[in-house]
Amino acid sequence: MKLDKQVLEFIRRLQNSAPVDITGIAKVLGLKVWESRQLPAEVAGKLFRDRSSSLGQQQYNIVVRAQDPMVRKRFTVAHEIAHFLLHRGLFATELVDDSLYRSGLSTPVEAQANALAADLLMPWHLLMPVIDKPSAELASLFQVSEQAMRIRLESGRVATAI
Repeated sequence: MKLDKQVLEFIRRLQNSAPVDITGIAKVLGLKVWESRQLPAEVAGKLFRDRSSSLGQQQYNIVVRAQDPMVRKRFTVAHEIAHFLLHRGLFATELVDDSLYRSGLSTPVEAQANALAADLLMPWHLLMPVIDKPSAELASLFQVSEQAMRIRLESGRVATAI
């Protein structure tokens, strides 16, 4: 997973406290985040681009299911940001992730998006000072699901993008 060093430093500056403001990161990256009640239950979210009619520029958008729990929406936004940063050259106009965060892209690509999403929401520099707390308390602090926090803790401090 290779990200531009300037992008990494920029994101790191935005990760100044838990919970990380993931929609703020999206906004600063030029992504609009929307909630929709129109997404079917089997779709967690999608990343798509459209053309602004005024200047003909492409605008990337993230849409998440409005009915999903807040922690789920946060992970979906982080996952779609990861696709934007890492994989936007791999799809034409939209990338739809199902409820298991699988798109039409390969399993390794989805694994990269999940790993970067975890880096965005639960960066080690914020997690390490409080790592001795119970995982449920950490999940609450970082506003992620307990499952996401357990996976993060079990992964150990391996090389991450951020």
